[in-house]
Amino acid sequence: MQKLWFVTNHLSGTATREKCEALEAVFEERGLVLAGRTQFPDDDLPDGAQLDAAGVDTVVLFAGDGTINAALCKLGRWEGAFLILPGGTMNLLAKELHGNETDPHKIVHAAHVCDRRVALPFVEAGPHRAFVGLILGPAAHWFRAREEMRAHRLARLWRAVRFAWRKTFGGHGVRVYGAPDLRAGYQAVFVKPDPSGLEVDGIDAHDWSSIVELGWDWLTGDWVAARAVTHTRTDHLRVRGTRPVLALFDGEPETLEPRVVITSGKSLPGFIATRQESAE
Repeated sequence: MQKLWFVTNHLSGTATREKCEALEAVFEERGLVLAGRTQFPDDDLPDGAQLDAAGVDTVVLFAGDGTINAALCKLGRWEGAFLILPGGTMNLLAKELHGNETDPHKIVHAAHVCDRRVALPFVEAGPHRAFVGLILGPAAHWFRAREEMRAHRLARLWRAVRFAWRKTFGGHGVRVYGAPDLRAGYQAVFVKPDPSGLEVDGIDAHDWSSIVELGWDWLTGDWVAARAVTHTRTDHLRVRGTRPVLALFDGEPETLEPRVVITSGKSLPGFIATRQESAE
């Protein structure tokens, strides 16, 4: 790790401009060369050819899961390294790679002397990938409320909450093929990548306490903390029905066409892992 491209998003969780500048000072302290910066979404993400032309060996991502997902999908075939720093709300990928360490400065110092690179599993559906998880079903509409809450737009927040509530609890839920233990219609189906396939959770909340808990957990970011969760494993699944459905790939909304096969894949071994026992 010597020549870097720094991708940030100051709207993502804790990745403020001040913290970005402090990290650049750490790069300089370690003798690392900063070849380029991308302030997403104002700037376009670099492609592999642009990084290679600049002689970049490592892309440093200091942002939330959605921004990280966009960069990893665009650079899926690039053979350089990625250093993921905790700059969002949940920071699940950063935890997977760096354990309980949450200080980006300490992670940079550790990564500079670390030669460990790992591959990561992902959920794949058509052209879309999710490294943290895929969410299907009517509860996916809560993403709008979550974005309004992050932006502190309270009037829009309550409108988005009412809309998400109607969508989540006013219909029959989402049904899937390929997961034998999930037979009902669910408010949400959460699909998590695993090295040996897919972990699938069907969230079925009908009593008032579970409904309130589910809505709150969606707003605060913990997608499967709610009760009434049915867990299973599979190597592929599809959404039942003939209409497109809303899906969240690492929190980012996409329209998933009916009968698209949802399966698992594995990245190139390019992720810097400072955690002692990171998943291979």
